[in-house]
Amino acid sequence: MKKLTFLFLSFAFLGYGQKAPAFQNEVKAIQKKYESQWDSSKETIVFTGSSSIRMWKNLESMFPDHQIINSGFGGSQSSDLFLYYNELILQYNPKKVFIYEGDNDIASKKKTKDIIATTREIIQKIRERNNATQVVIIAAKPSIARWNLKRKYIRLNKAFEKLCEEDSALKFANVWDVMMDGKQVKQDIFIGDGLHMNNKGYDLWFSVIKPYMN
Repeated sequence: MKKLTFLFLSFAFLGYGQKAPAFQNEVKAIQKKYESQWDSSKETIVFTGSSSIRMWKNLESMFPDHQIINSGFGGSQSSDLFLYYNELILQYNPKKVFIYEGDNDIASKKKTKDIIATTREIIQKIRERNNATQVVIIAAKPSIARWNLKRKYIRLNKAFEKLCEEDSALKFANVWDVMMDGKQVKQDIFIGDGLHMNNKGYDLWFSVIKPYMN
């Protein structure tokens, strides 16, 4: 009986050990997409993070003078970006990196201090590869779907802003304010799920991010 129990536990452990890391397929798909599109001889700007980046479909056409890599994927949290920092950021040797994380972290009940700690780790990895790479942190956005979490989002954005103030090489792109109408989030800048943005929402992002591109 003991032998059978041991064998069962051993197979269970092996099965668990062989489980693929989360989002591995999404990351591989991004890499495959840019195998033929990315020109290593050109300066590159990486936009990475969660689905708000992934769903920015006209990102490249909005910035036609730059080679853009969009390595965002749905469901991404800061810990996921840290896990795949090489595949999503470093392999493209970027001149500049725009990071959008924190949105899903807050929804998953992660603490601000933990999100900031992971963000610091990501920045450190970027600088270890090239200390001249510029990093822009995009504020966690307000949304209809997650409006009940607004206080936590505001707290996180204040922490992001403080992080950037303490390090002159970091920049903070405050997309929160332009998405607000007084004390309420604008209602006409989202698709039906109330979480992801429509073109009007991305136009607002463009207005904030454009000054950081040059």
